[in-house]
Amino acid sequence: MDDFVIRAENLTKVYKMGEIEVHALRGVNVQVARGEIVSIMGPSGSGKSTLMNIIGCLDRPSSGEYILDGAHVSLLNDDQLATIRNRKVGFVFQSFNLLPRATALVNVELPLRYSGKGNGRREKALSALEAVGLADRVTHRPNELSGGQQQRVAIARALVNEPAIIMADEPTGNLDSKSGKEIMDLLLRLNSEMGTTVIIVTHANDIADQTQRIIRLRDGLVEE
Repeated sequence: MDDFVIRAENLTKVYKMGEIEVHALRGVNVQVARGEIVSIMGPSGSGKSTLMNIIGCLDRPSSGEYILDGAHVSLLNDDQLATIRNRKVGFVFQSFNLLPRATALVNVELPLRYSGKGNGRREKALSALEAVGLADRVTHRPNELSGGQQQRVAIARALVNEPAIIMADEPTGNLDSKSGKEIMDLLLRLNSEMGTTVIIVTHANDIADQTQRIIRLRDGLVEE
């Protein structure tokens, strides 16, 4: 098994806006080891969001090679990309993105439903909720949970498919400082105890400083 869960070589991304070409990535090289926790930082317009979208299989590079857990993502069509995204990437967003009328359990089961996994779906979702400290909140809906608890549900949902990586986009951005610390502590614990590879996109230095390594982008390139 490759020691690197992510290998990205000479990634470029060009967006065409009419006759104008915007070069969001200009030859990015990134490697992330299996079980590593890293952060991605950069000012607006640095290419940070574009890189996150490619790493998370939401988009493909214009050129270059991206290999995620052995899969050559840059060669996949849209359907194959969706399959890889569901199986190998767990997403945690700033705004939680939970179904408002569904219980915590149903929200966590969603990735298993999309991937067609029927056997043991409830048990896996319950186990994921237990792992994030919400075993006593499985029947609660989002409006019955605090912001920190909603983000824990989102993390459980990201974990339930046992993905190759968890992509966390500003995971503490909508939380107060106490809840934000609890969420960061949880991500660090999942990384250390379960060996989960975690990639955090953040503007916050205090969040980035807790990760093993910071990947800094500027003008579409990784700063050395």
